Amino acid sequence: MSITFRAQANGFPVDSCFVPFTFPGGERHFKDSGTGAEQNEHCIIRGADANDYVAAKMWAEMVHAAGGVATAYIPYLPGARADRGLPFGAKAYAGLINDIGADHVICFDPHSPVMPALINNLQIIDSTRLVRRAVGGYDTTYTGIIAPDKGAAVRAGHAAHALHLPLYTATKDRVEATGSLSNFQCPDLPADGKYLVVDDIADGGGTFRGLAAATGLPREQLGLFVSHGIFSGAAADLNDSYGEIITTDSHPGAYNPDVAARVIPVIPYMIGTH
Repeated sequence: MSITFRAQANGFPVDSCFVPFTFPGGERHFKDSGTGAEQNEHCIIRGADANDYVAAKMWAEMVHAAGGVATAYIPYLPGARADRGLPFGAKAYAGLINDIGADHVICFDPHSPVMPALINNLQIIDSTRLVRRAVGGYDTTYTGIIAPDKGAAVRAGHAAHALHLPLYTATKDRVEATGSLSNFQCPDLPADGKYLVVDDIADGGGTFRGLAAATGLPREQLGLFVSHGIFSGAAADLNDSYGEIITTDSHPGAYNPDVAARVIPVIPYMIGTH
């Protein structure tokens, strides 16, 4: 399971009194520990296992029956990249989230506005302050921010503004039918600079490897911040292109041992900003 259940008691986090377990047949279920339910309960879901959303639905039912408030922290929205065409994956996963029946749903840096528009009671926490904190704030050694494509320009632009650094927007070509990438281009960069690439998701890492090659810079002059590190396939090759890789623990893939990433706990940040 990539889901945990917690509560707040007198301002301190404690385990939920509703304890999950799995029947021999594979079904998720809960038992009441008898310690007494708190008024403010929350669950944290990482990843895309549909069973976790079924468990969250049962947990929320128990919380509400006890008169409590159920908050679901879902930092990585599963299916958010499937925001067009058929099947409409973003809508399918949004349905699972809505079926939880949570009083509040908190997510972190969603891929696009499409899926958030489909989710009830949603609050979005963006990545700007976390990026600034992760690289040392105004004392950062970076001298510029790079958006890997036009789709990332707003997100990277917010980071650049927060750090008082220039923004450079790269481009690439993608064949939608196959997902293949080509023709990476990056604006001319001062040769003595150090640049942070900012985006939401690193999966296999092809976009970021192609971008790094297009800059013509050595790994020591490039860093990568991604809100969600899935780090599948050839993602370990990012180590050859970037001297620093930073992500959060929003997705279980962040801890891929072959990727030398610094992983930042995202839930304390989300709790502090919502």
